[in-house]
Amino acid sequence: MESIPYLIPALIAVILGVGGGYALARFLDKSWVQSAKTEAEEIVKTASKEAETIKKEALLQAKDKLFQARTDLENEIRERRSELSAREVRLVKKEENLERKASQLESKEALIAKHEKDIEQGFKRAKDKEKDADALFKKQAEKLEQLAGLSAQEAKEILLKNVEDETRIESARIIRQIEEETHAQSDKKAKEIIATAVGRYAADYIAERTVSVVNLPNEEMKGRIIGREGRNIRAIEAATGIDLIIDDTPEAVILSGYNSIRREVARMALERLINDGRIHPARIEEVVKKVTLEMEEAIVEAGEQASFDVGVHGINPELIKLLGKLKYRTSFAQNVYQHSVEVAFLSGIMAAELGLNPKKAKRAGLLHDIGKAIDHEVEGAHAVIGADIARRYGESGLIVNAIAAHHGDEEPTSMIAVLVQAADTLSAARPGARREMLENYVKRLEDLERIADSFKGVSKSFAIQAGREIRIIVENSNIGDEGLSLLARDIRKKIEKELSYPGQIKIVVIREARAVEFAR
Repeated sequence: MESIPYLIPALIAVILGVGGGYALARFLDKSWVQSAKTEAEEIVKTASKEAETIKKEALLQAKDKLFQARTDLENEIRERRSELSAREVRLVKKEENLERKASQLESKEALIAKHEKDIEQGFKRAKDKEKDADALFKKQAEKLEQLAGLSAQEAKEILLKNVEDETRIESARIIRQIEEETHAQSDKKAKEIIATAVGRYAADYIAERTVSVVNLPNEEMKGRIIGREGRNIRAIEAATGIDLIIDDTPEAVILSGYNSIRREVARMALERLINDGRIHPARIEEVVKKVTLEMEEAIVEAGEQASFDVGVHGINPELIKLLGKLKYRTSFAQNVYQHSVEVAFLSGIMAAELGLNPKKAKRAGLLHDIGKAIDHEVEGAHAVIGADIARRYGESGLIVNAIAAHHGDEEPTSMIAVLVQAADTLSAARPGARREMLENYVKRLEDLERIADSFKGVSKSFAIQAGREIRIIVENSNIGDEGLSLLARDIRKKIEKELSYPGQIKIVVIREARAVEFAR
């Protein structure tokens, strides 16, 4: 109770404080509102002034743009009018030119009409004169026939014959001149290419032959090879297909058979049997079978090796096998396998020198004698057989033609075919590359001289240089200088048609002029 007197003054003080604070807040709020209104009015005035300024500037810019657009339009209109005026002037000039040309055309037409009329009159007069000239020519011809004692047809034939003879002589002279110029250039280039090809392919060349004699360690071995009642020799011949000749030749057995691969199998099998010492029919069959398998593998390896050495890939496996068989095939004692590889290299080198495809040339050269692998089994020329085989196993037409044309069985259709012909001749004609029978050699020389002597005007002929050249001496009175080229050409054609020969034959026709006097 004693605290109540102190509470009342405190409560009064609180009430007075709250009321004073409220009164002060109302007073301050009115002052702030008044200030805000004043500031807002200032902002509105400023914004109004800025808006007015912006409006005036926008109006000025619009007026400037309008003025500029009007000026541009006026300039464009002025330019268009100037251009139209220039066009109008040009059109007026063109019209004037057209009128002038039309006038000139009318004048020319009138002049042409006049000339046509004059020409018609002149043509009529010329026709009349031509009739008179024909009548006069006919009278003169009749008088000439009476004086010459020949009809017009006879005189025409004599004249044509003289012209033909003169033309023949002149053409022969031109041909000889062209041939001399061509030979001078082509021989030089051909020699360069051939020398380059042969020089770059400087391989050792050996003319191999398939072995047909098996040496024996002693004479007693002959009896073991023959066997009891000949059973061993019969078993060898039956298994290999090769005949064994046991004669008086000391310590040797001769193998006889046309198939070189079978002969090689027989040789290898017989040598193994001799070394082994066990010779009886069962062992013979076993060894021959084993050697045959080894030979087949060796043939494939040889074909693949040739393809690898030459750089020709993608050849059909059957062609590879036939190519390997050529290792055991000879032609005039020349190994066909080595010959094919050599032709491939020579063809490729010459093709590269001439800017042709050397890979195609090598491929054609490698396969050109592929027909010789089976020419003992199939009828026909080996070039034709080889072309058929190559076509069957997917070779291109260019390669097939090169194979078929390398001996003239077909006409060459590409430069590569011609190069294969040349390379084949180079490989076969080099000294020592081939051998031929003496009878064939002598007969070829006789045939060469016989063909040369069959031509009119030939006095003597001589086959020289082992049949690679024939020299022909003609009668001076029957053949002139211009006729030498024609005679050489005719003899060449007949030799190519009638003879078969390796390489090429040079034909030299000689005409001598002699003056003889006697001093007494």
